[in-house]
Amino acid sequence: MTREEKSLVIEELTAQLAENNNIYLADISGLNAGNTSDLRRACFKANVKLAVVKNTLLAKAMEASDKNFGDLPTVLKGNTSVMYAETGNAPAKVIKAFRKKSERPLLKGAFIEEAIYIGDEQLDALVDIKSKEELVGDIIALLQSPAKNVISALQSGGGKLAGILKTLSEKEG
Repeated sequence: MTREEKSLVIEELTAQLAENNNIYLADISGLNAGNTSDLRRACFKANVKLAVVKNTLLAKAMEASDKNFGDLPTVLKGNTSVMYAETGNAPAKVIKAFRKKSERPLLKGAFIEEAIYIGDEQLDALVDIKSKEELVGDIIALLQSPAKNVISALQSGGGKLAGILKTLSEKEG
């Protein structure tokens, strides 16, 4: 690879890193061609982009990026694949599901909305991360529930309240 080709790859990687807020680094070495194809298919279905990259070029792209990747470049050893997704937990779910059949891919690290996760032991935590849409839905449900309680109390309580007032007025009289 010539110096010009390397600089083009670094530019392209830097652009990809800038565009995506959810970046996973995984080790897919040891997967045979069939399993690799299955993994690519699973990624495609989950709307996850998968690309094998050279560690040195990815490290330079991370350095050139505006984002703070913290200690994430330290995991760039051996075989590295980058997974990009719009949903923070999509790649983690793909990896976890794929690992039911195979011991790879291994999670090296992840950059999720400026938070950094390092190591395969973080996989379960990443699977449990809720997407922005799920969080908004949860918040709306929480905000609606007190209003629903008040409305239902007023609707059902109208009869109860009238009964209580009637009882109290009868006791006084």
